Amino acid sequence: MDKIIKDFLAEVNERNQNEPEFMQAVTEVAETVIPYIVKNNVYYGQNILLRMVEPERVISFRVAWIDDKEEIQVNRGYRIEMNSAIGPYKGGLRFHPSVNLSVLKFLAFEQIFKNSLTTLPMGGGKGGSDFDPKGKTDTEVMRFCQSFMTELFRHIGPNRDIPAGDIGVGSREIGYMFGQYKRLKNEFTGVLTGKGISWGGSLIRPEATGYGVVYFVQKMMENNGTGLKSKKVVISGSGNVAQYAAEKAIQLGGIVLTLSDSSGYIFDSEGIDEEKLKHVMTLKNIKRERISSYIKKYPKAKFVAGKTPWEVACEVALPCATQNELNEKDADLLIKNGCVCVGEGANMPSTPEAIHQFTNHKILYAPGKASNAGGVAVSGLEMAQNSLRYNWSREEVDAKLQSIMAEIHQSCLYYGKEEGYVNYVKGANIAGFVKVADAMLAQGVV
Repeated sequence: MDKIIKDFLAEVNERNQNEPEFMQAVTEVAETVIPYIVKNNVYYGQNILLRMVEPERVISFRVAWIDDKEEIQVNRGYRIEMNSAIGPYKGGLRFHPSVNLSVLKFLAFEQIFKNSLTTLPMGGGKGGSDFDPKGKTDTEVMRFCQSFMTELFRHIGPNRDIPAGDIGVGSREIGYMFGQYKRLKNEFTGVLTGKGISWGGSLIRPEATGYGVVYFVQKMMENNGTGLKSKKVVISGSGNVAQYAAEKAIQLGGIVLTLSDSSGYIFDSEGIDEEKLKHVMTLKNIKRERISSYIKKYPKAKFVAGKTPWEVACEVALPCATQNELNEKDADLLIKNGCVCVGEGANMPSTPEAIHQFTNHKILYAPGKASNAGGVAVSGLEMAQNSLRYNWSREEVDAKLQSIMAEIHQSCLYYGKEEGYVNYVKGANIAGFVKVADAMLAQGVV
């Protein structure tokens, strides 16, 4: 079995050299899915996983725009249309200097499994640009988004490819891109998700990823005979996912101790309650300040510069910042300090070595493709509402989100149960694979 996995990864690496993030994502899936393929004749010999790791389409384009100094700037835009076996391509757009083909291919590959797990008919895709919206004026962001969409619009559509937001792409950017798409196509369609409520958006969409992570963690802990109530929760990040993960954890009785950004983390030993979280949202969403500003209003808290919060003792850890933010040393520290559950809010925030530590020590560990699927799930619900020309209430969408996260958890249990332990990595990978693989086999070699 080791040789089969090794040979497969060698072949994929040969085609995708110098793409470490993509190879990391493929390796994590291959280690659990290939043994399942070998044991099931319907998949064995069909090269089904090899077909999955090859994008159906990779689009790269120039994005030229003019800044406020009337200087011409040039960025690179991408869209990875990875797999459409179970539905149109669906996945976010990321605007960040770190964006490259490797990062987007890893995200698009993860999206195949994540979208499959939601039970909704959505394929996998991802896109973005190396443009950095930080420090740019609204006018500069608008000019960039309009230029970006002027190229992208010819490749997307409500039944072809439906992008959403991701890091660096919030409601402002979605609005500018949607406006340009509408202008170019002369039609009002649900081509982007994450839209404003007054122009086709869905209630709960901003909260969905963060809420979904906590709903999934609650299910994991309930299955283990406990829950979030009175548990110490450590969260990384302070953006959209982290904020709403904190909000839902507080509502379910958890004691949230930390939030962070690239400058460091805050530790509030008294707990970040709803009032304090509202202040964080003001700092990050309106004033666009660093997380360190928190201690100006709450001096009993402390700010630790240049570090991640995994050194803080907790029962639950929610990495909600970015990929590979939690390494083996961090995992060892969390385990040593009593952590019993890790739920990923970001995409692939734990390194392979950290994941091995969690699974080896039988820690409840939820990979992002399962635990952070709430965002794309509600994006799928937004697509449904756009097709119906109808909006569900906040309570209806939240109930559907909870139901979807519960179904994902059940799928992980079905495929991931081992003696005395649930391997959620194995469960999520196999459950996501089976639905897509069955559809690909039914549709022939395409």
